[in-house]
Amino acid sequence: MQVPGPFEYERASSVDHAIQLMDRLGGTARLVAGGHSLLPMMKLRLANFDYLIDINELHDELGYITVGTGEVRIGALTRHRELLESDALAAVFPIFRDAERVIADPVVRNRGTLGGSLCQADPSEDLSAVCTTLAASCVIRGPAGTRTVDMHEFHRGPYETAVADGEMLLEIVIPVRPRGGSAYAKVERRAGDWAVTSAGAAVWLAEDGTIADARVGLAAVGPNTTGIPAISAALRGREPSEAVYAEAAALAAENCEPVTDQRGSADYKRHLAGELTRRTLRTSVERIRG
Repeated sequence: MQVPGPFEYERASSVDHAIQLMDRLGGTARLVAGGHSLLPMMKLRLANFDYLIDINELHDELGYITVGTGEVRIGALTRHRELLESDALAAVFPIFRDAERVIADPVVRNRGTLGGSLCQADPSEDLSAVCTTLAASCVIRGPAGTRTVDMHEFHRGPYETAVADGEMLLEIVIPVRPRGGSAYAKVERRAGDWAVTSAGAAVWLAEDGTIADARVGLAAVGPNTTGIPAISAALRGREPSEAVYAEAAALAAENCEPVTDQRGSADYKRHLAGELTRRTLRTSVERIRG
């Protein structure tokens, strides 16, 4: 029988209250909202904490999607379902709706949160790949104040983030640029499963139709959700074409670090990284032109 170790339960009534609780309780306390990753790990005794701080009552404070002219701000307690159903978000970044359609099932999407997904820092996690692709920044608050880090700094290793003891993730901020398109694709063994491999792409076109910038983020093919700067450098200034997508696909396959496991061989995952990169870049450009 899978039973977690004993722990005390606290309920936070505000962000400030949650930070005060974490500051007082120290490193033996963890925040919980959806709990779909944390609680199974506790049941398996892979994680043990003396205190769980329930932050679900903070949804009114941290559950929002704000689409502005120059940026999108999404609160850390925004549910997967809210990300999936937001037409305003999908109009600017369709990659979110693409990803949410293949994340788990309705039960998980109704309770799981953006912040929980990012802070879990699972190398196969979909929204981490999405936020890496979009060059998101993460706003973190603790007793010493508020600071902002980009996704490259946020994920420091598998299941490790820049959020220190006593701190919490408040929101992500994503820059909005003109003439942009994005897409996400995932291969999984069964619906709602962790990815065998997944890829997100975002493209911005210049007025002359060439690629002003492009970004690709991969998941499940390395120790962290992977961004590939080599693809961005290779595509800038180029005309979108199947040859360009093929070049990006080759770079994706070369620059990832998959391992053979029960989901597939390293060679198979490397092939998928290339193919999904090709598809998502193509879809991103089609969405701009369409």
